[in-house]
Amino acid sequence: MTAILETIALQRTFGAVVAARDINVRINKGEVVGVIGSNGAGKTTFINMVTGYLPPSSGKILFEGQPIVGRASRDITRMGMARSFQVAQLFPQLSVLDNVMVALVSAESPRPSFMAGYDTPARRRRALEILEEFGVAHLAGALVNAIPQGARKLIDIAMALVSNPRMLLLDEPTSGVSVEEKFPLMDTVMAAVRHHGTTVLFVEHDMDIVARYVSRILAFYSGEIIADGAPAEVLANDRVQELVIGHHIVPSEILEGKTA
Repeated sequence: MTAILETIALQRTFGAVVAARDINVRINKGEVVGVIGSNGAGKTTFINMVTGYLPPSSGKILFEGQPIVGRASRDITRMGMARSFQVAQLFPQLSVLDNVMVALVSAESPRPSFMAGYDTPARRRRALEILEEFGVAHLAGALVNAIPQGARKLIDIAMALVSNPRMLLLDEPTSGVSVEEKFPLMDTVMAAVRHHGTTVLFVEHDMDIVARYVSRILAFYSGEIIADGAPAEVLANDRVQELVIGHHIVPSEILEGKTA
C-alpha cells in the first residue's frame, strides 16, 4: 500500500517535558485511523506537528513522500492535508453560507483577498452544494452563533473539505456534541470523506465512535504510541485498557455497533 503520511523518529519537548517521543507512524492512502489517549498523552501535539501548527524538536514528517517539517500550516493545507479543530473555527458574526464562501476563497488563492467581495453566484452555488452534502443547507442563512453545536462541527469539517484535500485530520469531532447527535454527525462526515476518497486521521475520546468508524487505532500514552493495529486488537490490549481507557472492556461488545 502507498503511504500518504509518514513520521520518522518524531519528537517534541517543552523544556524538560517530553510531549512526543520517537513517533514512527505510516498512514496509507484510504485508511480511517483513530487516535486515542488520555489527556496529555500527546494526541493533539502529534496532530499539531503533522499539520504545521507546532514544529517538532526532531524527526521527519513526509506527506506523499515530501518533507513538510518547517512548512507553514497554510502551505501544508495547499499540499492536500486539511484539518478541523476540537472547537469549531468559524466566524460567528457571519452566516453559515458566508462562512463556507470565505473558505472557498481561501482555497482558491494562496493570497486570498476579501476586499472585492466573496459572495459571487458561482461560490454561492458551490457553498450550497457543500452544505447540502453535509445535511445543513437549511441553516445557510442562520448566523453561526445561533445554531447547535453539532451543526457547527459539521460546518467546520465541511469547510476543511472545500479544497478537496487528500487527507483530513479531525481533532475530537464529537466533543461537545450530544449523545443523540454524535452518530448521525459521524455518519454524515464519513459518507462525505468516502465520497471524496479522503484519508482520515481523527483524535477521539469516545470508544464507541472509534470502534464504529475506524479501521485502525493508534493509542498514545505519555507521548508514546503504546499500541497500533486493528480496533479489536488495540482495544483488547492490557496496557491500553489500563492506561488509556481506564477500565476493562470487552472489545466484541463495543465492536458490535460497527456492523449494526
